Amino acid sequence: MAESPTSVRNMTHDDLTMVSDIERRSYEFPWSHGVFRDCLLAGYKCIVLLREDQVAGYGILSIAAGEAHILNLCVEPEFRSMGYGERLLDTLLSQARASTVQEVLLEVRPSNRTALALYRKKGFYQVANRPAYYQSHEGREDAAVLSKKLVSSA
Repeated sequence: MAESPTSVRNMTHDDLTMVSDIERRSYEFPWSHGVFRDCLLAGYKCIVLLREDQVAGYGILSIAAGEAHILNLCVEPEFRSMGYGERLLDTLLSQARASTVQEVLLEVRPSNRTALALYRKKGFYQVANRPAYYQSHEGREDAAVLSKKLVSSA
């Protein structure tokens, strides 16, 4: 079967309902529609991956004080393990490099082994642990804080 065409573009307000729907299908304690709207209004780098003109994933990057922070990266559950997360991550890393930041940080659940494997493949390494960072139905879960140093292309 042929691979469906995909593209990545900046997120717009028109994408927020689909993005929020993917978030709800993906997480026990999802971000609200308002949080995504606020990210757009704050000028964060917000992107969506389209598969046949439908949002299949998204990423959000905050850039400040010489570093970038990946706040959210998610792929629609039915489209996982198809390289879409890697494509979104590569796009966010390119945007960080273009902004001349030297480091990218993110938090991830240690139980999210698929995400951890992707981040490690892309050169991220653990620099800290945030105790009880994430909510879960079983209580709280720590966050692994990962970092990637960006090499200047100059």
